[in-house]
This record gives sequence, structure tokens and C-alpha cells, in this order.
Amino acid sequence: MAKQAGSTTRNVRGSRTGRPIMALLDLLGRRWTLRILWELREDPLTSRALRTACDEASPTVLQARLDDLREAGFVELGEGGGYGLTPLGRDLCETFMPLHRFAERWKGSSPSPRKRGRDELRSR
Repeated sequence: MAKQAGSTTRNVRGSRTGRPIMALLDLLGRRWTLRILWELREDPLTSRALRTACDEASPTVLQARLDDLREAGFVELGEGGGYGLTPLGRDLCETFMPLHRFAERWKGSSPSPRKRGRDELRSR
């Protein structure tokens, strides 16, 4: 299949095609990316508040992920200095909600404490 004129191909780890789904999965699979999006799902946060919400993630890694997410159009730096989701970022987070609801059901029904998450293991 010939490449269409004007199309752009991103470098994607683990894929030579650069298809949009592969580029998105590559971005979302990077350390801290999903956590950042999750923490920003309700309100914008400053860098410091975001770092605290992300269990004291390395400032260097956190900033690199924020840069990636800003470049992808999911996160923006607001006038007050906090990071927030763009409309596209909010749309992406909405796609996570069915998975979140499923994870909550799974956590409650899984016979294995390891599969129910860290909170359950800590409480023992």
C-alpha cells in the first residue's frame, strides 16, 4: 500500500508503521503517562501538586511526560501555571472510564489478593 501524500509517520517503539493506534499506545505506555492523565482528569494541577499526586515521581521524568502529552495535544499549561487536560485530553480520559469501572468490579471479585491491587496487600 502506498503512503499517502501529506501523511506523517511518527517514530513508535515496537512498530514500523507509525499508525495512529500504535503511536497512541506507545505514548500511553510510557512510565507515568497514564497516571498523569488520571490525576488531571478532574482539575488542573501545578507541577508540584501533580508530582505529589504521582507519588513523588522524578521531576525530570514527570516533565518529560508532560512535554510528550502537551506535544500530543492532551495537556496544556494554563494561565495560572497549572497543567490541565485539553478537550482532546478529556475525551481520552472518558475512554478510560469503562476500563476503570471494570477494574473496580474485578478488584472486588478477584480471588487473588495480588490481583486486587496494592491497597489490599498493604492492609494485611
